[in-house]
Amino acid sequence: MDVLDAIKTRTTTQFFDREKSLSDAEIKELAEFALEAPSSFNLQQTRLIAVTDPQAKERLKAAAWNQPKVADAAATFIILGDLGALDKHPELIERAMRQGVVPEPVGAKMIKGARDYYSVGRQRIHEEAIRSASLAAMNLMLAAHAKGYGCGPMIGFEADKVKAEFNIPDRYVVVLLIAVGYALPGNPARKPRLTVDEALSFNTCGSF
Repeated sequence: MDVLDAIKTRTTTQFFDREKSLSDAEIKELAEFALEAPSSFNLQQTRLIAVTDPQAKERLKAAAWNQPKVADAAATFIILGDLGALDKHPELIERAMRQGVVPEPVGAKMIKGARDYYSVGRQRIHEEAIRSASLAAMNLMLAAHAKGYGCGPMIGFEADKVKAEFNIPDRYVVVLLIAVGYALPGNPARKPRLTVDEALSFNTCGSF
């Protein structure tokens, strides 16, 4: 399935086959696709926890309003945004410079620019962590769909409980959960989207 087909046919899975699992290699492959997403200044704020152990899934389910798909799916990803991404940023840019992808003067400007822009307050880095992790989450869902898996994103959870259950430090914000596995028959049909004319305006804000 190509990416355009994946975009047009992906839908949210509610009901998963509990008997079918994903291998560690298959889960890592999905994570690799997720991490290909862009990020501001190449900060790469996204982190992922793949919850696959049955007992761990039950703990996550309890923190996610007891939604069955959390435990029924082969894996449920906890998608995190790193609020402390500036700490690792110089190392990431230095990797790019060593590989010749980023010229050294440009890399130095990227490091300084990110520090100057995101050090002024917590809100900017918080917003960017959510934005970047959301882009990565969409990559993961499209990759899952393209490979024939079902996936279901969730915002129905208690973030503090998720962090406590999975030892997540305060430097990370829990952005969303994504259940991934094999869909059972009888899942809801894809819901209609807004038309382009309802959502697109050229050059100024239209009457949406």
